[in-house]
Amino acid sequence: MVSFTIGDLVVNLIDTPGHPDFIAEVERVLQLLDAAIVVVSAVEGVQPQTRVLVRALRQLGVPFLFFINKIDRLGARYEEVLQEIASQLCTHPIAMSLIHDAGSKLAKVEAADTAKEPHLGAICEALAAGDEGIMDDYILAPDRLTPQRLEHALADQVARGLIHPAFAGVAMSGAGVPALISAIKTLLPSRRPDPDGPVSGKIFKIERGWGGEKLAYLCVTSGTITVRDYLDLPKGPAKVSSIQLFDDGHVDKVTRVGAGRIAKIGGLAGARIGDSIGGENSTRGNLHFQPPTLETRVRPSRPADNAALWLALMQLSDQDPLINLRTNEGATEIFVSLYGEVQKEVIQATLANDFGLEALFEESTIIHAERPIGIGGAIEIIFKEPNPFLATVGLRVEPRPPGAGNRFAFEVDIGQMPASFYRAVEETVFETLKEGIFGWQVIDCHVAMTAARQSSPATTAVDFRRLTPLVLAAALTSAQTVVCEPIDRFQLEVPTAALTGILTLLAKSGASTRESVITAGIARLEGTVASALIQGIQKQLPGLTSGAGVLDHTFDHYAPIEGSPPLRQRASANPFDRADYLQRIR
Repeated sequence: MVSFTIGDLVVNLIDTPGHPDFIAEVERVLQLLDAAIVVVSAVEGVQPQTRVLVRALRQLGVPFLFFINKIDRLGARYEEVLQEIASQLCTHPIAMSLIHDAGSKLAKVEAADTAKEPHLGAICEALAAGDEGIMDDYILAPDRLTPQRLEHALADQVARGLIHPAFAGVAMSGAGVPALISAIKTLLPSRRPDPDGPVSGKIFKIERGWGGEKLAYLCVTSGTITVRDYLDLPKGPAKVSSIQLFDDGHVDKVTRVGAGRIAKIGGLAGARIGDSIGGENSTRGNLHFQPPTLETRVRPSRPADNAALWLALMQLSDQDPLINLRTNEGATEIFVSLYGEVQKEVIQATLANDFGLEALFEESTIIHAERPIGIGGAIEIIFKEPNPFLATVGLRVEPRPPGAGNRFAFEVDIGQMPASFYRAVEETVFETLKEGIFGWQVIDCHVAMTAARQSSPATTAVDFRRLTPLVLAAALTSAQTVVCEPIDRFQLEVPTAALTGILTLLAKSGASTRESVITAGIARLEGTVASALIQGIQKQLPGLTSGAGVLDHTFDHYAPIEGSPPLRQRASANPFDRADYLQRIR
């Protein structure tokens, strides 16, 4: 993270991880952006992580341009990489640089003169798809195509996601970078934040200071925050104890930060990644993160370090909530969720370097999910056996469309009891859905509260928190659930000579191939396959393709499994076993 200025424009530059295992971290950042620069190597070209990143940018509607880096390295390919960007990413790149002596230390970069041929014709042709008048004037009235008009048209279509200027250079030496920096100001859209408006912002990263203090990276979208201000967080107000502002290439301790800036905020002990401050609503909408599909058990190499390992992982879960840190019911085993094996290696290295802990990770297993099959309902009535709590709770569950997520709704008069009682039911519903009939997270489930009653003043929120799991478990048992496995969408590039072996491998893996294209000796296959089988395909790919195969995959959907459903160890008391549940919570 660095902040700098271009004239009077303040630019907040946020770097993101390049590996697909960290796509959740990338997507959190993308929601903050006005625009993005996608960096592609002139040697390696389009990589799996490039596809993942561009897919996320397009999903969120973030405008972007390309910077083709390392044109001085042996094997650099500017024109070929432009073609890859167009064909493999389904984008419309426009060459904005001229390269001389590519692939050598003598490589030079020259900005394309868009007022002269052949660049003028290429740009007009690209712009014509979104503005027919450009091509008409190019042919009939070229005098109308002033540099200002072309720049305005280019910026407009970049903002609309229609075209993507592609610059080239060498980041290490600065070659080609001035043209890129100029484009940030002239071609990419920016916002006009109001420092006098109501305070709002978004927390996108958490780290720990030297004394262990939690520091929240906050993007301020409106208003001004000063030290000792109270900020409205989802878990309640928190007092700002310190502000460190990213400014002009360094970080300064300040007493205030205004809209349009990013700062590290101290004092927000209850802050979590993704928390909104004030009335912040992302202009990019609510992104539904793809879930981690792998889980691994973690244990210390020395049993005496078990408590220290748990505390360290708790801090890491602050930085990345999607690792879903959990234990079994007896708290004797620790589990974390993962997107891939590289993420496991990073967590292991972080534990060693930052906490001095040597951790052992067992082989990763697949995370399943449960989806309700039908509609079910249940009710526990106050003062009526066998309900032991001073509360009435009625719930109905029903399936939602695949991928819609879980939702809770009230179908009762919410004015008849204290608000904390309703909040207790809603929070407990979402917590209970983390472990369904078979122990897996319940997904795509609508839960409605159909009955509620208290006995004032004896009833407390605890009665509702303890009763709700029993009612929800009964409703889910009535509706029944099916255990589902994660399915990945894949894109595979292999030499045509290896195609037969690859198709055989995919068939044995139960993959479904939806599309195949063969061009210039390269076969490109797209389809779906069970996430559990991806690692096996990855291991065999180099041998079948002589190291030339490239596999890109991402979570697509959940599908019901065949045969006996796998069970998952529970982390808490089991409300599906009433007697055991009541015994454990007392």
